[in-house]
Amino acid sequence: MGYLRRVPAPPLDTLVEAIWDWDMPPAAGHRFERVLPVPGSNLIINLHEDSTRVYADDGTRRCRRASGSVIGGPCRHSWIIDTIEQIRVMGVNFRPGGAHALTGLAAEEFGQGDIDLEDLYGADTRLLRERLLHAPGPHRRLAVLEGWLRRRVRESSRHPLVAHATAVLDRCPQAVRIGDLRRELDCSATRLGALFRRHVGMTPKRYARLMRFRAVVACAWPQKSVDWSRIAADGGFSDQAHLNHEFRAFAGVTPGAFMASRGPYPNHLPLDWTP
Repeated sequence: MGYLRRVPAPPLDTLVEAIWDWDMPPAAGHRFERVLPVPGSNLIINLHEDSTRVYADDGTRRCRRASGSVIGGPCRHSWIIDTIEQIRVMGVNFRPGGAHALTGLAAEEFGQGDIDLEDLYGADTRLLRERLLHAPGPHRRLAVLEGWLRRRVRESSRHPLVAHATAVLDRCPQAVRIGDLRRELDCSATRLGALFRRHVGMTPKRYARLMRFRAVVACAWPQKSVDWSRIAADGGFSDQAHLNHEFRAFAGVTPGAFMASRGPYPNHLPLDWTP
């Protein structure tokens, strides 16, 4: 039992950030977790039960049910998961544009809600899940899933303009101006926007905002005490109020509430909530 994560071998590593296997008892002390948004899509295969439940983090807390094998994201805001399901789960974290290279579908479709993997690959999805259920241990399960991905990749790399643009924004989201990026790429606003919506699932501006938020989370999460004014200034925000607004938009909570409720993983916040 445990958590195993690895980067796949080339050339799949240009599309996939990591493949992981989670085999752990249910979380102690809380049943639900708020999950923060990330820039890439994700493939999830629940080996504990053949279903997934996701709750909207928008005040309605409505439950969306799907099969145990889905692909979705990137999400524009946080969502809530049921930790009862998080016992035996496998996943694939795609780089921005990676899921499009695998499926050929526009990334915007993934962002609208999880897509049943069986709708994309039919009976082969059920065969994959059976092979994973009977695989002897996490290393073998990861090998099975990686092999399945390799056989289905439609394109061996992400779109070069998208790959370059996201790399620039990832390195320094607080300083890059989209206009300057377009001129560097010799790409019109219309074309760059269309490429991002199709391959990444959001506009370049939205992606830059998300990466600024991600940088704040990475900086604040390990600290015992946080100087939010300094983080706001270093992160490219006009002031602390601007940072608070963006944090609420993406995380659904204030920066202070994030620090108060953080758990062992920066993207997952334990949540005291009854549906």
